[in-house]
Amino acid sequence: MRGKILDYNIQESKGVILSDNGTRYNFLVAQWKGNKAPAINQIVDFAVNGDDAEAIYLQQNEEGAKSKIVAGILALFLGGFGVHKFYLGCKTAGIIMLVLFIFGFIILGIPSLIIGIIAFIEALIYFFKSDEQFEEIYVNNKKCWF
Repeated sequence: MRGKILDYNIQESKGVILSDNGTRYNFLVAQWKGNKAPAINQIVDFAVNGDDAEAIYLQQNEEGAKSKIVAGILALFLGGFGVHKFYLGCKTAGIIMLVLFIFGFIILGIPSLIIGIIAFIEALIYFFKSDEQFEEIYVNNKKCWF
C-alpha cells in the first residue's frame, strides 16, 4: 500500500502514515527499511497489519526526481521568468516572478532587476546544496523561496 508520512517523533521512535485511501496507520521506527530516517511528507510503500504499518519502504517522489543542476541552470538563465519555480512545482511563486519581471519594465525596470537578483541567488543556493538537502528542502517539502 502507498501512503505519506504525516507525523514522525524521533524521541518516541514512532509515527503516522496516511494511506492513499485515507486511512491512518501507526508505525514504529523498527519497521522502517530505508537508509535515511523517516521524515514528514515522504512517500512510502508499506504492508498493513491491523492499525499498524509494517515493512515500510521509501518511494521516489511521485513527480520524479528533480535535478538541482537543472533547477540551478534554469534559475541562472531563465530565472527572471520563474521557469525554475515551475520546474520545482511552485506554480504560484513562478507566476509571481513572471508577472513582476514582465510588468517591472513599466516601473523603470527596478522590479525586474530585483527578480533577476533573487533568481541568481536561488541558482547559487541550488548549486551549493548537497543532493540530499536539495531533495529534502525543495522537492519533498516544496519550499518555494530561498
